[in-house]
Amino acid sequence: MQLGVCYYPEQWPRSMWADDARRMAELGITHVRIAEFAWSRMEPRAGEFDWGWLDDVVETLASHGLKIVLGTPTAAPPKWLVDAYPEILPMRADGTRWNAGSRRHYDVSSETYRRECVRITAAMAQRYGSHAAVVAWQTDNELGCHETIPSYTPAALARFRSWLKARYETIGQLNDAWGNVFWSMEYASFDAIELPNLTPTDANPIHLLDFRRFMSDEVSAFHRHQVEVLRRFAPHADVLHNFMGFFTTFDHYRFAADKAIDVASWDSYPIARTESIALPEAQKARYARTAHPDVSAFDHDRYRAIGQGRFWVMEQQAGPVNWASWNPVPAKGMVRLWAFEAFAHGAELVSYFRWRQCPYAQEQMHSGLNLPNNELSPGGIEVERAAREIAASHVLSTLAAPTRADVALVFDYETQWMFEIQRHGKTFDYQTLAFEYYEALRELGLDVDILPKSADLTQYRLVIVPSIAVIDDGLIAQVEKSGAQWVFGPRSGSKTKDFAIPANLAPGALQRVLPMQVLEVESLRASLAPAVRVGNTNGVAVHWREHVRANGETGVEAAFDDQWPAVLAHGRVRYVAAWLSQGLHRALLQQVAAEAGLTVQNLPEGLRTRRRGDLTFAFNFGPERVQAPSPLGARFVLGGAQLATGDVCAWLDVDRTDNPA
Repeated sequence: MQLGVCYYPEQWPRSMWADDARRMAELGITHVRIAEFAWSRMEPRAGEFDWGWLDDVVETLASHGLKIVLGTPTAAPPKWLVDAYPEILPMRADGTRWNAGSRRHYDVSSETYRRECVRITAAMAQRYGSHAAVVAWQTDNELGCHETIPSYTPAALARFRSWLKARYETIGQLNDAWGNVFWSMEYASFDAIELPNLTPTDANPIHLLDFRRFMSDEVSAFHRHQVEVLRRFAPHADVLHNFMGFFTTFDHYRFAADKAIDVASWDSYPIARTESIALPEAQKARYARTAHPDVSAFDHDRYRAIGQGRFWVMEQQAGPVNWASWNPVPAKGMVRLWAFEAFAHGAELVSYFRWRQCPYAQEQMHSGLNLPNNELSPGGIEVERAAREIAASHVLSTLAAPTRADVALVFDYETQWMFEIQRHGKTFDYQTLAFEYYEALRELGLDVDILPKSADLTQYRLVIVPSIAVIDDGLIAQVEKSGAQWVFGPRSGSKTKDFAIPANLAPGALQRVLPMQVLEVESLRASLAPAVRVGNTNGVAVHWREHVRANGETGVEAAFDDQWPAVLAHGRVRYVAAWLSQGLHRALLQQVAAEAGLTVQNLPEGLRTRRRGDLTFAFNFGPERVQAPSPLGARFVLGGAQLATGDVCAWLDVDRTDNPA
């Protein structure tokens, strides 16, 4: 359990740096991220570097025992670079250019900008790559933020055509795969293909999907250019990128493949994320000051897998932020709770944004660990407490690495893209569906690993696939090989890799292990709510339902009031033919978990648990005081069994015999 902070020394007088470093160390901070927005200070004019100030910062932080994460400054190119190369600016789908004056004003497909990024990264890495205090490098910052991906520039078009040629080899094969005979869309050559924007009505969905695939690869390639430099000049440091929560613009699994990162880090802003995602208004109101109990946990579990077991929180909310529709002050205790929540899910480091609230520019309404007058903020006081608690407890400061959970949830980025391209109903969102399944599992007290479909799923006892557009032979082989209970949600197997309906109808290859067919699908306005009962729980379908036919020995476990099947089963495999109301999801998963031999707990609303080794954490996000589900005689190493709003506790397994202090 280590604590960090994001620091911007270039925004403060040099006279404050040493005192800041001293206070960081005294607070319990171990890691400091710097420099990711400081290109104009490093290189105020083309080819004229000023390293003196950064040298001083690095030495000042190091002299106080602080470890440094250096950010490459490529998320904010300086104005002189834009003036010299205006073609590096990104372009929106409506054909207009973004302007300089904030950040992320560049096109990832620009060869010119990639060259300049490699140049500044190499200059930094050659200077600081062997410094003992520089333990990690962050490439860029929040790639794709502010809807700057995809970019519709001439550079992107040229590279897209090359990407398509490599993928399809001949224009005839592309025309066949894309079904371009429809609407007379056939191309004579790859050079005739345009970007899928500015069309009178929908572009061909496979054209859109391939462009999404291409742009995802472009983001990965942009990152890897910098990684190659960092591996050469800083071979002993970790390389990472700070991803974002609930963000699916590019495929994070492909981004991280082949050691492109050593650790996955992400930026956790729970209250702002609760405000901005598609949650019911009642939940947003209930958790306005604590955040939804699963909104950060979902991405903790996702990024743990993306980092192959290693993840950091690079930016943790420390108070009110500035970018959501509403930005409440967190309830007392939440800043501390979020730190322990991340650690419970396996984080090695929780780093706060930021050291001191900036009194000027775009983020002046965004809090930090210190107020603008340099007094510890309420959040800073909570971090100070958490640091003391960690330091005082041998158990907390020496946590074992997280172990595999019993439950896996499969999350797939291409499924998100396909269903965005063809929602078929305005309220259908794949990531929200996945989140609701995750929420139901966590309400039952179950720990969850979130994994790609390519992961080894055979060792899990319960595998949840909320939906997956394309089901390939590899996934079916895993179903056949494993002894787990499997649950597939609606729209699974509904497309081929070329964005067409399978010849044998949905759910495509899943029919090998679950004989059934989808005959028709319907998206549901709020006034259309087919009723269904699962176990002893009544509920309805929301957003989406399918009319399905059970074949062979497939059984119908639940049916709607109009007799269409709702839940079908064959052996260990189930198919849910609708997006069910949340109580039904929970009832279904409780039943399936029992068949998988798992022990579940119906936790009080707002209470969540997470196990790490032989230590169990409990967190109260709700407005009422609750009792932690600790066993009789549990030995608490943090807090106690009675949890008020914002409280956290942790206890050891009863049979542990070593000193819990």
